[in-house]
Amino acid sequence: MKNLFSNLKGDAFGGITAGIVALPLALAFGVSSGLGPTAGLYGAIFISFFAALFGGTATQISGPTAPMTAVSMVVIASIIAVNDGDVSKAMPVILTVFLLAGLMQIGLGVLGLGKYIRYIPYPVVSGFMTAIGVIILLTQILPSLGYYPKEDAEFVETFKPFAEEAILENILEEEAGEGILVLEDFKETIRRANETSQADILKESKTLAAKEASGALGAIKALPRALQNINWLELILALATIFIIYGFKRITKALPSTLVALLVVSGVAVGFGLDYRPIEKIPSGLPIPNLEIFTSFKLNSVTPYIFTALTLALLGAIDSLLTSVVADNMTKTKHKPNKELVGQGIGNSIAAVFGGIPGAGATIRTVVNITSGGKTRLSGMIAGVLLFVILLGLGPIASKIPAAVLAGILITVGIGVMDYKGLKAIPSMPKDIKLGPLKLSSEVLIMLVVLFLSTFWNLVYAVGIGLVIASLMFMKKIGDLTAERSDVKPLKEEAWKDELGFPDNLREEVFIKHIKGPLFFGSTSDFQQLTAQIPDTAKMVVIRLGRMQYMDQSGLYAMEDMLQDLNKKNIEVLFVGLLSQPKYMMERIDIIPDLIPKEHIFESFKDCMKWLKTNVKDTHKP
Repeated sequence: MKNLFSNLKGDAFGGITAGIVALPLALAFGVSSGLGPTAGLYGAIFISFFAALFGGTATQISGPTAPMTAVSMVVIASIIAVNDGDVSKAMPVILTVFLLAGLMQIGLGVLGLGKYIRYIPYPVVSGFMTAIGVIILLTQILPSLGYYPKEDAEFVETFKPFAEEAILENILEEEAGEGILVLEDFKETIRRANETSQADILKESKTLAAKEASGALGAIKALPRALQNINWLELILALATIFIIYGFKRITKALPSTLVALLVVSGVAVGFGLDYRPIEKIPSGLPIPNLEIFTSFKLNSVTPYIFTALTLALLGAIDSLLTSVVADNMTKTKHKPNKELVGQGIGNSIAAVFGGIPGAGATIRTVVNITSGGKTRLSGMIAGVLLFVILLGLGPIASKIPAAVLAGILITVGIGVMDYKGLKAIPSMPKDIKLGPLKLSSEVLIMLVVLFLSTFWNLVYAVGIGLVIASLMFMKKIGDLTAERSDVKPLKEEAWKDELGFPDNLREEVFIKHIKGPLFFGSTSDFQQLTAQIPDTAKMVVIRLGRMQYMDQSGLYAMEDMLQDLNKKNIEVLFVGLLSQPKYMMERIDIIPDLIPKEHIFESFKDCMKWLKTNVKDTHKP
């Protein structure tokens, strides 16, 4: 903290510039999430300030990001659907999940797990990031066309039978919770059903219509209707926004093109009195904490989303630490990963209490901060304060921004967030796996699986499946490499230098085997063939273990099985160069000394040779 004001001018300019860049994105991410622009603005304010204050990357600017918003959007939609489309009823549960994700991030930092985040495979990250871009693009097509399924009366009408069914199910659930037996008191069910108004049915129909058109798959299904009901003004506003964002970058990068597009297109729409659809109203005044998170907390309502909260926490950690690496490269500094996770967790936790959506370190905003002169954590705090001032002073003005403008901004975000580097590499990746007649690259397969599952099914599960596939393929590759290097398969091996003088008269009785790598679950199947390789004339087996640095439980039991088989054949086994970890493992289950006496373990092959010459008789002497 003593150096907090050492670069006041540079940090002020960097923070203000980064805050200006963050404003349109915060509003757009808030709208995209389903909680409205205020949630995006609150997230940007609190995460930017507190992640900078407590984090481990001096120049990082944090706030809502595309990946975090995409996952949040899924969480929000599912919780709102469970609560009959009532956002106010669902809000405490939504924010509790976000708070839990923040607390998990703090836990990751406190436990020192920040350094392990880098081990997530690149194909999983690549597929996920590309899926985020595709989801944002697809979900913003409808608002950019000015089509909102809830407002399409003909489309909503088709959901009325399903709405009535859903309302009846809710009545039956209420009665079951109150202990009312429906078949014995059917009149009560009829009475409650008669209290249902047409307005209730219409509201439920709109909720179901919105749910049907939500997500990437829903947007594709709704696209034909959207194309038949284009609002040309909304489409022109969205296209104008996209055109300015890309066009202004060619003129100058001194001003953020996203902000220029927001101001110009919104200014034209308001100035000419166009009949456009504005974003939701941004409330004026100070943010108020949502205490219902604590007062109405119910464990059973949050339990289904524990894994989702963990996914948000891990995704935010990955997003932030990748940005920290970018900042390190630009500033020639070294971030503190665990401290950064704690800072991000504190920021997300506080944002959740005040109704903000979760976020992470934002690469573009961080780069803008650094290039504008930011050097200390004060720059991130200033960015948060600037957004807070804008909220207090310009909330009513910001409420007039056209929704199509934010849709246009998000389309450019979706295009920019996709991993083009990974996509371009697809043709050149080595095809190392075979699926039927097809030969594919394992990395490409992982990326495509994560991409398609994330886009059309579930972001959370897709990442988990991608990690499992990547881990299995990694294990197979390591197992293949280990088996190849350990020379388990070949019967004849090239003698090591210290074996060149091995007596000819002992070659028939003594079989020498080299193990040249770890013995673990990936290599045990080949190791188990060792007993079949030993010639019938052998009375003694020397296993050289100086290069077997590691043995897991699978390898341990494979070794035990092999030794027991040899013991049944009255073949003695000698160990040479046994290292500490494998020795410890074998002592735990008494392989040593029950199957391998300590006098059969030698530090060097020279010592083993002396023992062999003394104890093995040459049966081939005349």
